[in-house]
Amino acid sequence: MRIKGKHNILFAMMLLMLILTFFINMSIGSVSIPFNEIVSRLLGNEFPRKSWEIIIFEYRLPKAFTAVLAGIALSVSGLQMQTFFRNPLAGPYVLGISSGAGLGVALLVMAGSAFGISFFSGGVGIWVVVIAAALGAILVLLLMSFTAWRVKDSMTLLIVGLMFGSLAGAIVSVLSYFSDANQLKVYTVWSMGSLGSTFAGQLELFFAACLVGLLPVLVFIKSYNAMLLGESYAKSMGVNIQRLRWGMIISTGILAGSATAFCGPIAFIGIAVPHMARLIFKTGDHRVLFPASALLGAIVLLVCDGISQLPGSAQTLPINAVTSLVGAPMVIWLILKRNFSKEF
Repeated sequence: MRIKGKHNILFAMMLLMLILTFFINMSIGSVSIPFNEIVSRLLGNEFPRKSWEIIIFEYRLPKAFTAVLAGIALSVSGLQMQTFFRNPLAGPYVLGISSGAGLGVALLVMAGSAFGISFFSGGVGIWVVVIAAALGAILVLLLMSFTAWRVKDSMTLLIVGLMFGSLAGAIVSVLSYFSDANQLKVYTVWSMGSLGSTFAGQLELFFAACLVGLLPVLVFIKSYNAMLLGESYAKSMGVNIQRLRWGMIISTGILAGSATAFCGPIAFIGIAVPHMARLIFKTGDHRVLFPASALLGAIVLLVCDGISQLPGSAQTLPINAVTSLVGAPMVIWLILKRNFSKEF
């Protein structure tokens, strides 16, 4: 009961922190909007400046919600992959989902030069890029699902996922070699990640995809703890391994694929955040770790987005660069601090 009480206190603190970082994120940018004015507006009062209304509701509010959804999707899918492979450095992209999405965008943007056809003439719509990334992620997900049906060993599946990612990366490299500077720049900018290109219609679709991706987690949540002790032990506990494997792969594919499609590849959130949740809550119970990782992932990505805004400047750092700068030292510190062999 004492441990449960501590967890409840930590959850309450994290929820308050999420709300605080959400509002702070909306107040930061090239145009500084006071925190109290945002709270006042949400309580029904008017902004003293009409321009703030457009900035908040058409740009910053969708961006903040995108950060929350992407943080939840990447953190939950990362925790699933660490449990699935019993590997502390596994992340949401080990199945090649991100590489597949990148290949879809690369084919859209750069394939014309490779075949001598002018498919790209200076710009592509946001929806077109999202659809291309989603189709690439779905293709890799289907291939991984077929592999999971044929292969029964998790480590073999990990190797196959890495090979799919390497193959997709090789094709992107070939396309990059033949593409012109304008096309290569478009692809490079997309690969840096962005939270600010999602508008209301896309946000609704992203939210729906996250809900669908979280359903397998809710269905199989009691079985995840058994997986950490090995598939043989999980079978002896009555866990249907095949259903659980399929559920984890599909859930991770939908969550990581949708986050990559709408935001581009975002590094380290899926690897670092589950370990941060374990460190804070001091437990391996997935009934605690899943909601903890979801909350913490949303908070961390909101903070990283706030850092990327360079408050008071019109410049914005790529979100992927900021998460890498924050996440890489965090992973190194966690590796040096903790003995992961006791947990995996």
